[in-house]
Amino acid sequence: MCTTTLYQYSSTEISFQLKCGHCGEITQKETYVSLVETVPLPIGKGHTHLVQKCKFCGRDGTITMITGRGRPLTHADSEAAKSAPLMLFECRGFEPLDYVFRGEWEAKSLEGTKFEGIDLSGDEFAEYDEKGECPVMVSKPSATFNVVR
Repeated sequence: MCTTTLYQYSSTEISFQLKCGHCGEITQKETYVSLVETVPLPIGKGHTHLVQKCKFCGRDGTITMITGRGRPLTHADSEAAKSAPLMLFECRGFEPLDYVFRGEWEAKSLEGTKFEGIDLSGDEFAEYDEKGECPVMVSKPSATFNVVR
């Protein structure tokens, strides 16, 4: 049996649709948030990863990515039908919806075989771990957003 740790995100860009917390308008296009890019907050001191104005009501919203609060999805998680928290966001004025699996992902087998540059936008990845002598597959990735207070 081959066991694999999956979904270690190797990109710094997250993509999803947003819902305005004031008027409920949902963005028509995907919004990208980058861990390596920050902008000044519109009011007060500090920085955030995204400042965006709602096209319907005109109010500003911000999203800040908080590192160090996520972990990879393991084979044990997958077998138990559990999810893994990949990233924590501080959202003010917007609510993230419909995560889009873009960018490069990686998987690592317990034998140490690393699969890099995985594209999950097609909803499936399949490869063979020659060292562990078993297939490696990721299919139908899904995401949810949970409110943390």
